[in-house]
Amino acid sequence: MGEKSEVLEAVLKEAVDLESIPIGEVFENLRCSREGLTTEASQQRLELFGYNKLEEKKESKFLKFLGFMWNPLSWVMEAAAIMAIALANGGGKPPDWQDFVGIITLLVINSTISFIEENNAGNAAAALMARLAPKAKVLRDGRWSEEDAAILVPGDVISIKLGDIVPADSRLLEGDPLKIDQSALTGESLPVTKGPGDGVYSGSTCKQGEIEALVIATGVHTFFGKAAHLVLTAIGNFCICSIAVGMLVEIIVMYPIQDRKYRPGIDNLLVLLIGGIPIAMPTVLSVTMAIGSHRLAQQGAITKRMTAIEEMAGMDVLCSDKTGTLTLNKLTVDKNLIEVFAKGVDADTVVLMAARASRLENQDAIDAAIVGMLADPKEARAGIQEVHFLPFNPTDKRTALTYIDSEGKMHRVSKGAPEQILNLAHNKSDIEHRVHAVIDKFAERGLRSLAVAYQEVPEGRKESAGGPWHFIGLMPLFDPPRHDSAETIRRALNLGVNVKMITGDQLAIGKETGRRLGMGTNMYPSSALLGQNKDESIAALPIDELIEKADGFAGVFPEHKYEIVKRLQALKHICGMTGDGVNDAPALKKADIGIAVADATDAARSASDIVLTEPGLSVIISAVLTSRAIFQRMKNYTVDFLGNLSFSKYLAISSSIT
Repeated sequence: MGEKSEVLEAVLKEAVDLESIPIGEVFENLRCSREGLTTEASQQRLELFGYNKLEEKKESKFLKFLGFMWNPLSWVMEAAAIMAIALANGGGKPPDWQDFVGIITLLVINSTISFIEENNAGNAAAALMARLAPKAKVLRDGRWSEEDAAILVPGDVISIKLGDIVPADSRLLEGDPLKIDQSALTGESLPVTKGPGDGVYSGSTCKQGEIEALVIATGVHTFFGKAAHLVLTAIGNFCICSIAVGMLVEIIVMYPIQDRKYRPGIDNLLVLLIGGIPIAMPTVLSVTMAIGSHRLAQQGAITKRMTAIEEMAGMDVLCSDKTGTLTLNKLTVDKNLIEVFAKGVDADTVVLMAARASRLENQDAIDAAIVGMLADPKEARAGIQEVHFLPFNPTDKRTALTYIDSEGKMHRVSKGAPEQILNLAHNKSDIEHRVHAVIDKFAERGLRSLAVAYQEVPEGRKESAGGPWHFIGLMPLFDPPRHDSAETIRRALNLGVNVKMITGDQLAIGKETGRRLGMGTNMYPSSALLGQNKDESIAALPIDELIEKADGFAGVFPEHKYEIVKRLQALKHICGMTGDGVNDAPALKKADIGIAVADATDAARSASDIVLTEPGLSVIISAVLTSRAIFQRMKNYTVDFLGNLSFSKYLAISSSIT
């Protein structure tokens, strides 16, 4: 147990040191080696540190059951039960045990049915959420295996590769640098480069490379862990008020006017009180919502809060992400728009050169889009011998490949940010104006630009500066809308749901996406939310009116999302918000219906009311239709009940007077 205590102290109390001290000392502090842990050692540490997940508050089943007896409708039934045994004894007769037992039995039956239905819905949701649990490749007993990320412990050696979500705070071991997207945790818009010895945070995503890492913190001790009954009530209040008025009228009629005795009067009041209680309503509404929750889960929308079904039915504004929700989050290149700048070169050659300057494995989105344009990805290396590949880095903002062709001559090709490639070109001054004109033309259509350049290396040495660089072409990149996004938005508008695009991309790209989807191009930069950079056409518009009329906002940060939701709610809109990152959590929690999209982080799922298991916006609209159908059934039952209630109350009062 002494060794366990030392490890606990090293990890929990000296977590900062584990992030900054040399990697060799990290191994010493964690009492582990490069070969990983044994199954026995990992089990001991699991008992010590707990599971690698955020702690969930355990709710008492008994208290949850009692909670179904604590609402306005139950209060009326409980008041009637008290009257049956307490007040009825005033006339010298025994308490009305029959009514008391009957009311309590009905109350328990209602609560039991509601508890069972909601518990079943919760179990179904938990099972679906479990399917979303992340996996990790871990070295145990000298063998690599894929395990549930929840069982990772400090000291484990794991493998991180392209597309993986980092399962725990870790220090990278030997290998080539990774590109890590930690925007969901830190708000950084671009992936950052992490090399051997650097720390990576739980919840961030690997965008390029493959490397092994040593786990230094799990669960609540990670950076991530540290960061991170409407209808019933309304009807119940109506019943309480209406029954109270009816009883007051009956008391006035019976005692001052008719001069009735105590016990007969109490009996009449008890009849009126029980007659005004919607005994079956809690059961009907709870069962209806539970069945609806199950249907939504089948459609790919897990309902975490039952009353979210009611709110979804009334939603009139949906603030939606662009990337991955309205679009495929998959870049494509339009070959017909490629602009060629070198003589004797065509669009196919530009594509081939760009593909040569791309990775064939561990690709990022741009590499995958360009290599995917070839009939066969192997064409990118066909007939050449790779000498050296320069990966992308935030400083140079380009990739490059040095290779030897079939004739033994050495060449170099590079692709990257237009300005960086333009600075390489030997004739920059001659083509600069044209390059910028093409970039502007692409931007107006919402397209990003990627430049390609070519160079011969006369000396035949990869270290040589080589000959002049030739700027050979500009390629347009676009993240296309999902095939069903336009139709989904049209359906949403027909349902009275106004979809607003909230994106971190440039304004031009947002407008082009909006144009293609038919959702409007009345979009503004996020600075407009702060009263900055307004043009004359919107200078006179108040911020609230601007938000209400806008089709979307570009360049937004998490605080902007929260502000948009807050102001829309102040304007009496029922607002839905989609999100996927830790920084989206405040807006998701603030929204009337927080919707965590597919592949969202645990923090986003925790803050949301509905979790989607399928990508795209169509599942949300399907959920709206289902919610409205459910709500309509509840409304029909309620209207029928209230109609009968009013008639029965009239008869009761009439009989009292007569």
